[in-house]
Amino acid sequence: MDATLATHMLNAMDAVRTGDIDALTAALDAGVPANLASPRGDGLLMLAAYYGWVDQVQLLAARGADVDQLGPRGQTPLSGAAFKGDLTVIEALLAVGADPKAQNADGSTAADWAQRFGQHAAFELLSRRAA
Repeated sequence: MDATLATHMLNAMDAVRTGDIDALTAALDAGVPANLASPRGDGLLMLAAYYGWVDQVQLLAARGADVDQLGPRGQTPLSGAAFKGDLTVIEALLAVGADPKAQNADGSTAADWAQRFGQHAAFELLSRRAA
């Protein structure tokens, strides 16, 4: 792997953790794949959703990230946002095509996760969208 691309990949991972949209854009422009995952298996989109960076969720989806890609714990980004009850990220993921009926590795959905973790508003939103 080209050392420059490797640096851009590290920069992309840092950018999604810190919310630096400009650094993420530069890394993607330099050739970092939108579906890049950390050695642990966390994809850029999963991390952006987890940290609540709506602009990064939108950017990554526009650049071809799989909005239903399972993370290292077998969950979709939508389930990660549901776990946290982050309605803004949930809405952003749904707007870019995340499937509210997509199943996690255990067969559960994002609505199931919202219910499991007491995120009532997220549960209602996801249940309505899945209907």
